[in-house]
Amino acid sequence: MAQPPAHKFINQIGAGEAINAVYVVREPILRGTSRGDLYIAMFLCDRTGQLNGRMWQASEVVYKSLPKPGFVHVVGRSELYQNNLQIVVNSIAAIDPSKVKVEDYLARTTKDCGQMFREVQEIVGTIKHPQLAALTAAFLADKELMQKFCAAPGGMKMHHDCIGGLLEHTHGMLRVAKTILPLYPQVQADLVLAGIFLHDMGKTEELAYDMAFSYTDSGQLIGHISKSLLMIHRKADALRASGTAIGPEVLDALGHIILSHHGAFEFGSPKLPATAEAFMVYYLDDLDAKMDQVTAAINEELSESNWTAWQGTLQTRLYRKRIE
Repeated sequence: MAQPPAHKFINQIGAGEAINAVYVVREPILRGTSRGDLYIAMFLCDRTGQLNGRMWQASEVVYKSLPKPGFVHVVGRSELYQNNLQIVVNSIAAIDPSKVKVEDYLARTTKDCGQMFREVQEIVGTIKHPQLAALTAAFLADKELMQKFCAAPGGMKMHHDCIGGLLEHTHGMLRVAKTILPLYPQVQADLVLAGIFLHDMGKTEELAYDMAFSYTDSGQLIGHISKSLLMIHRKADALRASGTAIGPEVLDALGHIILSHHGAFEFGSPKLPATAEAFMVYYLDDLDAKMDQVTAAINEELSESNWTAWQGTLQTRLYRKRIE
C-alpha cells in the first residue's frame, strides 16, 4: 500500500472525495448482509471528529488484522448516505503508531488546563463542611489521580470528547454553581460543590485515551457512575483509618448525587434525583453537556447553510446565523 499524503482532517472532508490517509479506527465490527456477504462497520477518527466507515466485501482476515483501536491507512471515498457523510473503505491496513503524529488524532481542549485546575481547587477549597472538605481535599491531594483528572476526556462522543474534557466539564459546572448557589440559599452549597467535583471522577478509570478514546475493560464492565461511588468510599475508608470519619449520612447524600446525576433511568442513572442538591447537579451537568454539544455542532458544520445537519443526540437541526 502506498504511503498516504499529508493528513486530511475529518472536518475537511466533503462528499465525493477520494480518501488516502491515516485515521484512528475505533469499534470495528464484522457484520453480514442479508445476502450473506461480510462487511466491516467502524468509526474513523482524528482530533477534529469522526465518521462512520464501511468496508464492503470484507473478510475475517482483514477484520482480525485491525487494531481495536489503533492507526490505520485508509484508501476509499467519502459519500453521503441518508444525508450523513461516511467513508466507503476500499483498503485498510494497520500503521505503526511511531509513524504518525499522535497530536493529529486526539482532540484537546482549547482552554488552559493549568488555569482551570487552579480554579477548580479554589472553588472546591471554599467547602466549609468539615467532612466534605476532608473528603474533597483527599482527592485533590492524590497527585496521580489529579493528573488523570486533568487529562481524561469528558466522554467518548456525546460531549467534551477531548483530552482535558473532564476537567473542562467539571470546571464549567463549578463556575455556574458558584454563580447561582447564592440565589438558592435553601440548597446545601457545600454538598453541590462536592457533588460536582466528584460526579464524573470515575471517568479517570472508565476511559482510555492514549491512542484513541475508548473504554477500558473495567470501565465497560462497571461504568463511571459506579466507579465514582466506589472511589469516594475508598477515600472515606482511608480517611477513617487515619482518624477522620466521614459519616454515613454524608456518604449517602453525596452518593445519591453521584447515582442520580444522569437524571433518568434511560440515561443510565441507577437512581432518580430526590434531593435539591441532586436536582441542581443533574441540571448543571445536563446544561454544560448540552451547551458543549450545541456549540460544537454549530462550529463544526461544514456547509454554508444557516442550519446544521440533523443532530441525533439533540433531535434537531441547529440555527447558526447570529443576529447583527
